Amino acid sequence: MNDALSSYKSCRLCPRKCGVDRSAGKKGFCGETSALRVAAASIHRGEEPPITGTGGSGVVFVSGCALQCVFCQNYQISQQGVGRVVTEAEFVRICLALQEKNAENINIVTGSHAAPALAAGIKAARKQGLVIPVLWNSSGYETLEALSPLEDVIDGYLPDLKTLDSALAARFFKAADYGEAVSAAIKKMLEFRDMRYEGAVLRSGVIVRHLVLPGRLDATRDVLRWFAENAMGKGLLSLMTQYTPVRGGDMPGRSVNEAEYETVLGWLDEFGIEDGFYQELTLSADSEWLPDFNRVNPFSSELSTSVWHWRAGFV
Repeated sequence: MNDALSSYKSCRLCPRKCGVDRSAGKKGFCGETSALRVAAASIHRGEEPPITGTGGSGVVFVSGCALQCVFCQNYQISQQGVGRVVTEAEFVRICLALQEKNAENINIVTGSHAAPALAAGIKAARKQGLVIPVLWNSSGYETLEALSPLEDVIDGYLPDLKTLDSALAARFFKAADYGEAVSAAIKKMLEFRDMRYEGAVLRSGVIVRHLVLPGRLDATRDVLRWFAENAMGKGLLSLMTQYTPVRGGDMPGRSVNEAEYETVLGWLDEFGIEDGFYQELTLSADSEWLPDFNRVNPFSSELSTSVWHWRAGFV
């Protein structure tokens, strides 16, 4: 059994450490076996400016997820199994196709549960001519053991820092230990990579992302304090206000309002956080920009150009 498959034998890749033998075709909590499954790859123009650059980010959406966020905007691939198995050779071709389309980077989304296969695939792609940076775009809910093999192959990290509140994490993410796990993971990412740019485009470093939840501003304040104490001066903060109710159920039923937005911006000043980005507030309830991974181009054409799709293959 090769090293990648052996990591799935009694899986401990995420903090749940469910111990399932994914190499035998069984599915872990993430909903995946050891087979790498991908839903889409595209040139995406909706990331932070140093990620998007002028060419757009080469986003690769991996199927499955170790979290179960009730408001996940990518729930089709994270929780409903959309996507298909790709071989290492096909993964390499996807990466090289994105590079040929002038992507600024390869941006791997929700790959934590597939870290061994992805690390092997990135190494293979490097041998075949991949030269642009590779970014790890994750929930932050990952073990240090899973991060370790990525140190030599990942150039930049884009972890979420959703909350440090265990009760909120249990209710909305189905992971009461999320805060403890993400704190350790981000600290390790900050050790791995310093901030480095080529022009205005990120080539190495860490951008910590936080989505403001309506009616849960105390959680945001705790996150901003943590960032100021642990990451300020080492990485960037990306404050997002794009929360949109997507499916109903046990989740906030509205978007962030103007008063909440102004409160959060005031906290940035209070904590002295200057390096990073924050989204402008959109009060419209329009959700047409949300992805649909059953379409060849899951996003609007203004945001994305499709390169590969789980049904259509290369576009």
